[in-house]
Amino acid sequence: MGFKERYERTVAEAAACCEACGRDPRDVVVVAVSKTVGPDKVAEAIEAGAHDFGENRPDSLVEKHARFPRQTWHFIGNIQSRRIPDIVRDATLVHSLCQQRHVPKFDAAAAAAGKVIDVLLEVNVSGEKSKSGLAPSEAADMLAYCEGFPHVRVRGLMTMAPQGDARRARACFADLARLRDDLRRGLDAERAAVFDELSMGMSEDWHEAIAEGATIVRIGRALFDDAFEGIAHA
Repeated sequence: MGFKERYERTVAEAAACCEACGRDPRDVVVVAVSKTVGPDKVAEAIEAGAHDFGENRPDSLVEKHARFPRQTWHFIGNIQSRRIPDIVRDATLVHSLCQQRHVPKFDAAAAAAGKVIDVLLEVNVSGEKSKSGLAPSEAADMLAYCEGFPHVRVRGLMTMAPQGDARRARACFADLARLRDDLRRGLDAERAAVFDELSMGMSEDWHEAIAEGATIVRIGRALFDDAFEGIAHA
């Protein structure tokens, strides 16, 4: 099965998941995580209908954005201060903001680029030490801090769930959705309207993420890896 078949199957499954829980399939974006493949595979994916791509390294983001500037590029990796100008310039949405010290640098880079950079706050809902991100209790203060920077717009939250257990993953996603909703209640109507994104769910657990309200799912191996086999879904 090639990328086209895997992508079309995934999009159809995502639509079915949405319909099963009363959601509009248009409310969920499937990001093809292209971090492990070269430009030729990205070109194949574009031909197959994919237009949102995820990268976790600035060099790869810069290279692929330069070749395919009309696509939507998501930065999903750890942020290095010195590479913030590159990330801001080429990414449409940054999923992994979690350190206050990076916010002024994002604001300055976005101002220099003549744009407002959309970001998600990365939250470590599971509490696993191996994962980066804000503690849930820190998210409100971080959101308030970001409000003071006119070229940074926080669009929502991102998390990564524990791997290998669909039930634990779904609980993690439910917690992130509740946190997003709690934070929205503290915003004025204009800000609440754009604080609506939930980036959660990857190749093994995106079905559970959609069921809990994901608006963005980040799928790499299930699209690009011929050998990938998913797990059972709760």
